[in-house]
Parts: sequence; structure tokens; C-alpha cells
Amino acid sequence: MNRKTELLPGTPIKIAVLAMGGQGGGVLADWIVDMAEHAGWWAQTTSVPGVAQRTGATIYYLELLPEADAEAAGKPPTLAMMPTPGDVDLVVAAELMEAGRAMQRGLVTPDRSTLITSTHRSYSVTEKAALGNGIGDGNSVLDAGRNAARRLIALDLQVLAEQAGSVISASLFGAIAGSGALPFGREAFENTIRSAGKGVEASLRAFALGFNAAASAPAVPAPIETPRPTLDVPERAAQPQVQALLDRLKVEFPAATHGILVAGLRRLLDYQDLAYAKEYLARCHTLCALDERYGGAAKDWALAQAAAHRLAVAMSYDDVIRVADLKTRGSRFERVAREVGLKGGQVLQTTEFTHPRLEEICGTLPAGIGRRLERSTWFAAWVKRRFAHGKRISSSTFGGFFSLYAVAGMRRFRRRTLRHQVESAQIARWLKRVEKVMAQDYGLAVEIVHCRQLVKGYSGTHERGGERFETLMNAADTLCGRHDAARTLADLRTAALADEEGKQLGQALARALGTVAGSAASATASEASAPRLAGVTRHTAAVAQAR
Repeated sequence: MNRKTELLPGTPIKIAVLAMGGQGGGVLADWIVDMAEHAGWWAQTTSVPGVAQRTGATIYYLELLPEADAEAAGKPPTLAMMPTPGDVDLVVAAELMEAGRAMQRGLVTPDRSTLITSTHRSYSVTEKAALGNGIGDGNSVLDAGRNAARRLIALDLQVLAEQAGSVISASLFGAIAGSGALPFGREAFENTIRSAGKGVEASLRAFALGFNAAASAPAVPAPIETPRPTLDVPERAAQPQVQALLDRLKVEFPAATHGILVAGLRRLLDYQDLAYAKEYLARCHTLCALDERYGGAAKDWALAQAAAHRLAVAMSYDDVIRVADLKTRGSRFERVAREVGLKGGQVLQTTEFTHPRLEEICGTLPAGIGRRLERSTWFAAWVKRRFAHGKRISSSTFGGFFSLYAVAGMRRFRRRTLRHQVESAQIARWLKRVEKVMAQDYGLAVEIVHCRQLVKGYSGTHERGGERFETLMNAADTLCGRHDAARTLADLRTAALADEEGKQLGQALARALGTVAGSAASATASEASAPRLAGVTRHTAAVAQAR
């Protein structure tokens, strides 16, 4: 039995649907309108398009009014074209963060609104490009929804659609029906899908799954579980050479580090080759011995575990070769085909947008040649003219794929490139600083290791992260010797990851400088270190202002 929506005579049912491109939000809105009109209702839908790259979804707004109410008024109804905050009965979000956006806009109210949302995530560009973990907290959205909506139904409707071989618009339609938020029977919903005549069977399967899930949904949605992946340590490796590394790992390293070391070896074997993985393990062995010398066993090998993680990421830096390698893998084409719902007989063409800078091009060349060309004004001008607006490469054609495949094949020469020399030198300086600080402050050394998480990605992202990493390394040198050095550096790292502009880092550095300058217990050290930290603060502020 559907729960009837209580409305005053002449008042339309007001619905807002938020969906991203490709999720079928327009189809869902059309289905609702078609169903209402077949039931003898007045129905109207309008859309307010969002902009690209997940900075906003399209909002489809619908108003439904029984024809009898319109006749009683003696004239056709006047229906609104946009939702008004506080005046929406049903809000449907095709992705969890879009439900959050709906609440921010005031479309969801506790005395009136039913909120139906899929709990799956499609990460925004902002989330992906964040210096640290920029992924939004889905449970915060659910917590807000429990308070903001009269009724909240939160289900992974994307999974249900995939199980049925359909798209999320069908499972959303089923969830609307199962919720009883609209005064139409299940048969009316299903007949609407049949009358559309496209992908009927798959859509009906997805509809049924969405209907049953919503009809049995708990009054209070359960929190979203985000379990951390387990780090397995296999007994056997597929190749004898890798087995030798695995055996060495189990013998020479403490058990607490085995899982993260295996993950690091897998990453570097995939990134480069066996020799590179051996180099990684040798570095980790040196750091583990250092950890043991300064009491790491009593501290759960905090330094060795942190180094095994951050060093593996640092050694597998993103360069042009890596990007080309990932773009030409069969698994990538399979994933894209799966995401767009490619069906038999259809042809998929993929176009890659590239925008290499002078640094990326020179970094891929042998070190000597790369350095000379990096200093060449004519070469810099040529690169600017040639790639000012980027390049589009169709990886679905033979020529486009082969060009990317050829670049990926340069992996065997990576150690001779300018970029590898630069990265190796930075890693060496980083590890030397860790070794130096370890003798004075174990906790600070661990924090210096973790600061490497700032350096990620490529192009501008890598450059910004590198600048902030160097800023924190200078700050670590200044903080060394203070009783709260580790905690202060951890706070600076959090601030460095907080925003793209570097404002919070600048403020945190200013606070740290004030603490150093005002410490009576270490006045002499403060006088010596304040100018250096002040320089760090000025550098950060200048970088932020320049951007």
C-alpha cells in the first residue's frame, strides 16, 4: 500500500531530481511526467543544467497536480519552473554528495521532504586533485540527511542497477515507487517503463530491485562502512626471482612490516622491474635497521612501516612514461567500456587529452640532453607554441595507441632520464634528513617520513606538493630539539593538505614561529631559528600570493 502524500487541494507535488551526466536524470524525469499524465494529472518538468567536471549536477524540477484540482480552480494551473528552498516534497539524488548539495540548497526540510539517495560515490575533480585524501565523508551526509529530511532512504542504487544490467535511473524509479512518496501504484510505474520501449526488461529488473530495497529500507539508514584493505603476505610468488625477495622479506624484516612491504614490492614491480624492487627493499632494510637501533621494536616499528609506505609511493612517481603506460593497458579499456555500459555491436572511441609542459618533456629525455634543453629559450618557445592548447590523442586508433605505447615502452630507459635523477636526489636528501633527526627525536623522524605524502601526481600538482614538502622540511630542521616538534610538524602537514592556496599552512607556520620566539626555555635556540622559520613563512606566503 502506497503512503499517500498529504497535500492541500490545488497544491502540486513538488519533486527535485539531482543527477550527473550519463545517469539518466532526464529519462527519470520524463518517466515521472509520463506516468502522471497517463493517470490524468497535470505535469511539468524543467531542468537547470550543472557545469562540467562534477562542480554541479543537473537539477530536474517537476510539479504534479491532479486534474480534478485544476478543474476546481476553473483554469489551467500555473506551475513553477524552479525549486524553492523549503518547498519540495520529494528530493531524489543519483549520487551521495548530490544529496548533500540538495541539503545545502535548502531543498530538504524535516517537516516535509522525503530524501531518496544512492549511497555510491562518483568522485569529483576536487576530491581527486586534493593534496591529501580529499574524499568527502559520506557518513556526514547521511547524518545531515537524518536531521534534514522527514524521511531518508539511502541505498546503493548503482549496484542494484548494475546487477540488473541497467542504469541507475531505473533503480531510482523503483525506489521512488517503493518509498510510497507518490500516489501511484506499482503497476503505473512499470507500465511507464514498458511504454518507453527501450531496454524494457533490464529496466524492469532494476526497477524491481530498487522497489524492494526501498520498501524494506530501515527508518534509520545504517552508516557506510569503509573498511581498509587487508595487506596479505602470500606464501608463494609466481616467479623464482620474486620468491627470493619474498623469502628475504620474511627473514630480514619484523612481522609488523611484512604486509606494507609486500604492497610496496608489488607496486614497484608493476612500475619498473625486479632490480628497482630490490633497490626499494635495500633502502627499507637500511631504515629498518635504523629503527631497531633507536628502539623501534617498542614502538611497533612506526618508522619502518611509515618508510615502507611512503618510499614505495615516492619511488613510483608519476611521469609521462607512467601515464602512457596506464592509458594503454587492456584493463583500462575494459574499465572504460564497463563504465559507459558498452554493449555488443557498439564501437567505443577514447580520446586522451594531454598538456605536457617543458618540464615533463625534458624530464623524459636523457639527463644531459634534458638539462640543456630545459635551459634553451628557443626550445621552451617551441614547446609553448606546440602544446599551448594541449593535444588530443585517440587511443582507439592505431596511430594514437602506438604513440602512447611507444612512450610507455621507454620505461626500460627511465633510470637514465632527467626526471629520475631529480626524483632520486630528492629521495636521498629526504632519507638523509630522517637518519639525521632519528638520533635526536624518533617521533619527529616518523613525521618527516609522513610529510612525503604531500608530493603526488604530476605537472602543477606535483610542483605545488614539492614546494610545500620543502617548506615542511625547512620547518622540521627548525623545530628539531623542541619537545613538541613531532606534534607541531604533524599539525603543519595537516595544514599543508588543507587547501590549494596554502593559506592554512602560512597561518600554521606563523603560529609555530610565535611559539618558538616566545619560548623562554630555549631563548638562544629561538633567536637562531626564528629567521630561518620566518623565511619559510615568507616563502609560503609569497607562493600563495603568486597563485
